Amino acid sequence: MELVDGYVNKLGVKGLSKKIYRAENGLPMVVYVVEPTEGQTKNVLFYGHLDKQPYGPGWMEGVPPNAPTLKGDILYGRGGADDGYAPFSCMLAIKACQDQGIPMPRIALVLETEEESGSPNLLKLLAIANESIGTPDVCFCMDSGAFDYDSLWMTSSLRGICIIDATIECGAAGYHSGEVGGIVPETFRIVRTLLDRLDDKATGEVIAELQCPLPDWKVEEAKSMAKLGG
Repeated sequence: MELVDGYVNKLGVKGLSKKIYRAENGLPMVVYVVEPTEGQTKNVLFYGHLDKQPYGPGWMEGVPPNAPTLKGDILYGRGGADDGYAPFSCMLAIKACQDQGIPMPRIALVLETEEESGSPNLLKLLAIANESIGTPDVCFCMDSGAFDYDSLWMTSSLRGICIIDATIECGAAGYHSGEVGGIVPETFRIVRTLLDRLDDKATGEVIAELQCPLPDWKVEEAKSMAKLGG
């Protein structure tokens, strides 16, 4: 957080302010607000996260989790990836636009600190930080990927994911396929049948029981995105 804040402050962005919000367990969320150019009414939200790749072992011998390491011509550093660019690229782009005199909307850069664990406090923190964030007209998620360095890559849509560890077993021992091949069911067919009960494989729509109501701010965001053709 100190590294990011030091960089942001050195840029000299006009109309910049910062506020830190905390969840009940103390996890912080930082919100940088850049005031709009006079006459501009749009409100833009940029999302990023400050936490990096998991700290634990199991990566590469001789590459510690908290120190950049050179091996030949390659620099290894977990903090160099996984959305590490979000605050730097966003604020540098804002500064570049200001220097060129480009009219700018109001901008709120939201940086959370628990993305790797599923962000259980994100919605609560967004609600607490409503005074700084306001109601966004559009939201940019600075947490995606690029396949090469020759093009600008943009993620136009991203669906949620649900990861489940499941074990399907049929039969207590090995059986001769010529004798019981048509009797013992194929386990993959069972998995496919179970998945068909959760969503429509043709449309991707999940069953009603799994459709959670969106919070009010998310509904308004979806409406705003629809107006913009998103």
